[in-house]
Amino acid sequence: MRRLTRIGVLYVVVVFAASACSASAATEATTTTTIAPLETLAPTTTVAPTTTKATTTTTVPPIVVSDAVNGLPADDASINRRAVVVKIDNHAKARPQSGVMDADVVYEMLVEGGITRFAAVFHQSDIDYLGPVRSGRPTDVGVARALDAPFQISGAQGWVQDIFKSAGLRMVYDTGATTWRERSRRAPHNLYASTYLIRDYADDRGWPDDNPGNIFAFGEPTPSNTPATKVTFSWSDHPSTEWVWNGEVYERFNGTEPHMVIDEEGNESIISTPMIVTIMGKKHTVGSADGNGTALPTTDTIGSGDAYIFRDGVVVEGSWDRESYTDPIHLTTASGEDLVLPPSKIWVVFYPNNRPISWE
Repeated sequence: MRRLTRIGVLYVVVVFAASACSASAATEATTTTTIAPLETLAPTTTVAPTTTKATTTTTVPPIVVSDAVNGLPADDASINRRAVVVKIDNHAKARPQSGVMDADVVYEMLVEGGITRFAAVFHQSDIDYLGPVRSGRPTDVGVARALDAPFQISGAQGWVQDIFKSAGLRMVYDTGATTWRERSRRAPHNLYASTYLIRDYADDRGWPDDNPGNIFAFGEPTPSNTPATKVTFSWSDHPSTEWVWNGEVYERFNGTEPHMVIDEEGNESIISTPMIVTIMGKKHTVGSADGNGTALPTTDTIGSGDAYIFRDGVVVEGSWDRESYTDPIHLTTASGEDLVLPPSKIWVVFYPNNRPISWE
């Protein structure tokens, strides 16, 4: 029997300063930009900005930046504590997932079979119905280690667990203390978790309960007038993942099918996000030193590469770099300045740099 604890969390709506320019950019003539695998991105055409209203008639609300992982404000009790990371299944039989839209940040990464999985991060938020939870992969170190967060998975191959241990991850496995099986779904796509129970589990072990801080630089966002109202990620031979800007958020589609989530009461809604941060990394295959077990694909998130930020119907192009897993990922513009994001819920994509991505 699962033990559920419900805690009220204060949510504050933030109005982004970039919304005025983005709305006008979305109305420009549509162009398409495609990144060819392992080739240098050709320069894109910049859309001329529209005329700005006089400052005497326009008031731009300030952007509030907090120490939450995504920069959004919340009450002190929800920020001055640990983050929690939960690995979420994205197999077709795992859909619709539950609780993903309640996460403060979601990471997406490639696993075997050409499909992806998610790592949902909860810092100032919590959810008591989250899943399906699935097993860990080597790329997960690039998420959980920098946050120093409890990391809930269903399990992992022995050599992958050794990687987690060597990296110092605070692992939460499927022992029944934080997870349960939903009888309405078929295994292995029926393991669910509660972030409240994961926090209790971490407390019982005396793990640090510290604020991990911002994962990116937040503030007045780096401007762009390059339209990106439809973004396509071609992960593999499976149907592409498409994100379509609806004027407020990007909505997710698997091919032409809306990607839905469902809550505990059975209410469905489409997955959406105000911002997609794309980290282009080298994809390769790793396995155990002794040859036991199954080798798995991983995407490098140490080093450097191209980065693309999709928000407000536009794209901001830049670069990323990181020296170690304990560091946050640093974003810079083409001129080497900090690439600043608006405080926002974020979908972070660890994307293989030998796969195409396009937008229009």
